[in-house]
Amino acid sequence: MHDIVDTAVAAGKFGTLVAAVQAAGLVETLKGAGPFTVFAPTDDAFAKLPAGTVEDLLKPENKAKLVAILTYHVLPGKVMAADIAGKTMHVKTVEGSEVAVDATSGVKVDGATVVIADVAASNGVIHAIDQVIMPKH
Repeated sequence: MHDIVDTAVAAGKFGTLVAAVQAAGLVETLKGAGPFTVFAPTDDAFAKLPAGTVEDLLKPENKAKLVAILTYHVLPGKVMAADIAGKTMHVKTVEGSEVAVDATSGVKVDGATVVIADVAASNGVIHAIDQVIMPKH
């Protein structure tokens, strides 16, 4: 089984996310032991951002902001959809602030919908989401 990064690459739906992870210097972290739960925006999710946003975030001078946004999509531990079904909660992200999770009807994370759940990786799990979520601060 592949780690989170290689699983995302193999899925073919996360090219922008993988490029962002590389630009942010987070590849080794997400290849680490984990386990991690990654709410992974699809390429379509990144395409919904205002024009130029992704290109701007990938610039070296914006690395800290990019790291904050990406780590806001990561939870420590492995959380499968069935573990939270029927519940609502606020969960601390690797970035440090809390993300709102609502699993009462499907799964939503800060309003983003999980479109593909439980993509298993050797060091955690990926849940594909339909929009990029942003830390509140």
